[in-house]
Amino acid sequence: MNRQESKYFNTASLMDEALLLLLEKKDYDRITVKEVCEKAGVNRTTFYLHYENMNDLLEETIGMINERFKKSLSSIPAGDPSREILTSEKYLRPYLGFIKENMRAYRVIHQKDHLFNSQKTFDSFYQSIFSPALTHHGVTEGEKKYVFAFYTQGTVAIIGKWLEDDCRDDIDMIIDLIMRHTMAYGRDQK
Repeated sequence: MNRQESKYFNTASLMDEALLLLLEKKDYDRITVKEVCEKAGVNRTTFYLHYENMNDLLEETIGMINERFKKSLSSIPAGDPSREILTSEKYLRPYLGFIKENMRAYRVIHQKDHLFNSQKTFDSFYQSIFSPALTHHGVTEGEKKYVFAFYTQGTVAIIGKWLEDDCRDDIDMIIDLIMRHTMAYGRDQK
């Protein structure tokens, strides 16, 4: 990456973080380009060199968060059976650790789910992570969409409460809750 590209990505990162900070305090619809620029320490011209509008920035910010999340899972090899989310603490621990490290961003995502379209993110992970785990547990193709919805919505609810409490409870406790309550279906099928 040359110096110009590095500067471009650094500026984009500043604007991503500025948007997340502003989303903590006000509704997306009320955030202006001017406010993002002031928070990021850039001028409006720079904003428009990067984006056509605020929706472009929002889309990039979501992508940045998703990339950070994917990188947090890189310690688990793709072929490792423990990568199956429904069967392993090895997946939940880095996932929850990432959420705790990025608590501010995830709190905004959880509170403003309609803006970040979290279900689309879950759907993108479905084929690579969830579907093989459900197959491993003997869940039929016809049942998969329902079990997937139950698992993701239950997990999101637990994590949402954890975020509301500033992730104060121990990660081991949260892992235990998720495994006991949202994964009971998979264990009962064996």
